[in-house]
Amino acid sequence: MGETMSEMLDWLRDNRIDEVECLVPDLSGIARGKIVPTNRFIDALEERGLRIPEAVFLQTVTGDFVPGRSEIVHESNRDIYMQPDPSSLRSVPWYAEPVAQAVCDAHFLNGDPVDFAPRQVLKRVLAAYAKRGLRPVVAPELEFYLINKNLDPDYPLEPAAGLSGRQESGRQAYGIEAANEFDPVIEDIYDFCEDSRIDIGTMAHEAGAAQIEINFNHGDPLDLADQVFLFKRTVRQAALKHDMYATFMARPHQFQPGSSMHIHQSVLEAATGRNIFATHKGKTSRKLLNFIGGLQKYTPAAMPLLAPNVNSYRRITPYSDAPINTHWGRDNRTVGLRVPDAKPEAFRVENRVGGADANPYLAMAGSLACGLIGLKEKIDPGKPVEGDAYRFAFTLPRHLGESLSKLNYSRPLRALLGERFVRLLTEVKNYETDLYQQVISSWERENLLLNV
Repeated sequence: MGETMSEMLDWLRDNRIDEVECLVPDLSGIARGKIVPTNRFIDALEERGLRIPEAVFLQTVTGDFVPGRSEIVHESNRDIYMQPDPSSLRSVPWYAEPVAQAVCDAHFLNGDPVDFAPRQVLKRVLAAYAKRGLRPVVAPELEFYLINKNLDPDYPLEPAAGLSGRQESGRQAYGIEAANEFDPVIEDIYDFCEDSRIDIGTMAHEAGAAQIEINFNHGDPLDLADQVFLFKRTVRQAALKHDMYATFMARPHQFQPGSSMHIHQSVLEAATGRNIFATHKGKTSRKLLNFIGGLQKYTPAAMPLLAPNVNSYRRITPYSDAPINTHWGRDNRTVGLRVPDAKPEAFRVENRVGGADANPYLAMAGSLACGLIGLKEKIDPGKPVEGDAYRFAFTLPRHLGESLSKLNYSRPLRALLGERFVRLLTEVKNYETDLYQQVISSWERENLLLNV
């Protein structure tokens, strides 16, 4: 299948596709859009007929709309239209009938892109790199838990049982037999991904009970964001086939480590393909250090994109396999910013701050934006940390409100991501926080009800 609109239509006809799922990622990374019969889909492309209300980007993770008049979304809740990206068209392998899925860009009716749509925010950051003659490359690593079906949200989650029929009771990081327990699910994940052109690489059992990590092969950030976006729904469907759930919550279990989305990042000269993080002699370049410096300085302000939910901050605790600060180190997994041992052409920075619950478009946009500002401002990151970085101060935000405040005070980051996007994100996340504050937890009932 090619990358043009004409080739996309040929592919739909050749594969006798019945329906097309037109998907737009909202601020939370949830798939919004429409399911359209193929004939209607083809007609709608010529008429800008794949329309949805502008307010889909004003929805919270709960599905609620932010009440009152938004600063950004028009009060009349105007139509916008979806424009499928031909390169994103894929089959949906879990249906009996031939169905396709396409990730769409959102446009206003005058043809302008919706500047606060997450996919457009990432495109904006990539355009800033291109303006400097640069091309970033990323490779995400995504963790998730397999859990028993949970029909009562007040009931704690339980690890799914594998082939043995027993739930894991302890940590089995990198355990081969522990990973093999979930072979039927993992095989379906790999089969589904192959059928839908999601380019995943290695798999490992992580530290949590029934926690899995799957790594993506490196490539273009927009393409990888599309793949991660589609991968999440793919994994959930594979798990449901085996009567269990897959969850990408940042920390679903009280006494287990959280789930991350680490992002490996390098930057190439667009004209030559040379990795700017290495000198011509194969040593660490000043530009690598400046990139790290930008991540150090601006990642706390980018946290609403890397840790976007109230639960996200439960993952970021000392000695929980998640960083608590933005120190950097060489081949050091206790720091927030790790430089793996690699050949010069593969020199890169691994941002270990983001959670699996993050919208991949916004997480990549935020992380790459921090690094680019570091290149522009030539920020010195200081010396790498040797040994345990948990011995240093906790410098990342501790909750969503604090991170939103840091983002709104960061002029360079707001300017690069887009002022209107930042204001809309703040509206949505502040309202989500208000909704969360209305919930009384079991901890409060247990410890406060009769004691205060």
